[in-house]
Amino acid sequence: MTELAAALHAAVVAQDFAATPDHWQGGRPLGVHPAIDLAVVVFGQGAPRCANVLFSPEHPQGLVAALPNDFSALRSLRFDGDLQDAEGSSAAWWPSADWRAMRFTPLHQVHQMHDSAAPRFVAPYPASLLKLMVAVGVGMACDRGLCAWPAAVEPMITISSNEATDECVALLHRTGLLGGEHNALNECFVAHGLPTLQLNDTTPAGGWRNADGAGVGHIHMTAWDTVRLLWLLDADAPPAPWLPGATPPLLQPATRDRLRALLAAQRLDEVLSSGALRGEPGWVAGLPDAPGFAHKTGTTDNYASDAGIVKTAGTHYIIAVLTTLGSRFAATPACATTWRLPALGAAVHAAVESLA
Repeated sequence: MTELAAALHAAVVAQDFAATPDHWQGGRPLGVHPAIDLAVVVFGQGAPRCANVLFSPEHPQGLVAALPNDFSALRSLRFDGDLQDAEGSSAAWWPSADWRAMRFTPLHQVHQMHDSAAPRFVAPYPASLLKLMVAVGVGMACDRGLCAWPAAVEPMITISSNEATDECVALLHRTGLLGGEHNALNECFVAHGLPTLQLNDTTPAGGWRNADGAGVGHIHMTAWDTVRLLWLLDADAPPAPWLPGATPPLLQPATRDRLRALLAAQRLDEVLSSGALRGEPGWVAGLPDAPGFAHKTGTTDNYASDAGIVKTAGTHYIIAVLTTLGSRFAATPACATTWRLPALGAAVHAAVESLA
């Protein structure tokens, strides 16, 4: 285990996430370890350093992923997709859920070739973090001359507007990046070595929620592929070592920088960072707020996620976390999640600073 991986693992364990009060259980502790997929890539002197740790009800002691030397797609784990039941609920994350009776599906075909002993991790739904993928798709459409940059991207990213997301998803259908025989956006992610980033089953009208036949079990992200997506959006990062030198850029520099600027204008510092919640009872400091943390969050009742680029006077790193710690675990009515997540952010930041 690398020093960074050990630090991330210890930071998660220190939060005792299984003891988080659960409003859906009358405030009793959750009782099982929630799903937490946490990845970090640190830049600085020498080669980038990286780590990915994962916890779940199946792996309460945590898994430390064996990461490829070239930072390519993760093959040491089998990622299964999240799922919803017939009523559209996120059925996998109740403490009483019986996973033996649930039919999970691997996220991509590479995993069919895994050793049967490879551990399985059920990847939690990314919630509104998925809007980062939508924004990248819009940027691709603009770079191809298929549309102009729509005003809806800004509220989709900075305040996580669902209505703006509807507009952007519909635009991706009109420009051919979504829909049709092939999902061009997913294919582009695969071509850039990011196979678990998937925006499936959206509708031409802009539907992407559970009720639209999409949402949980259809739209997927993992922390490792998300930090590497952000690597491709970070002009200050070194070239991506997992891609051949002749690989076309994911986005043209001007489009990439425009999206990065929106991430830096984030107004929802409420998951790994917590500046939007100052003054709330029990407030806990987290990662630096935007613009030092250029990021996108996602929260629902069941899920909380956050991913972005941290650039301060002494640090430069990318972080992504996807969890099943949504608003049912909120510390106060104004909060999006438990204070344990910004506390985790602060612990990760301190660990990265110590490695600098």
